[in-house]
Amino acid sequence: MANTPQSKKRARQLERRTEVNKARRSRIRTYLRKVEEAIASGDQTIARAALQAAQPELDRGVTKGVLHKNTVARKKSRLSARIKAMAA
Repeated sequence: MANTPQSKKRARQLERRTEVNKARRSRIRTYLRKVEEAIASGDQTIARAALQAAQPELDRGVTKGVLHKNTVARKKSRLSARIKAMAA
């Protein structure tokens, strides 16, 4: 339990940041789910558009410290490869 005024303040700040990060992570997952559903539907143009919409959210997750940059790079690479493979 926080005892000092500073540690109490840090605990309050942590609660706020946790809520913000949780919302941001949820929003990123929603965008990724939309890309997955578009890939599953088999329409490459819709899938490409969904990925274009998801990429800025993923990059924002990196700059805000919610996700690691290599994780996002891997996700974007794998999704784009799957969309590219739909043409074949």
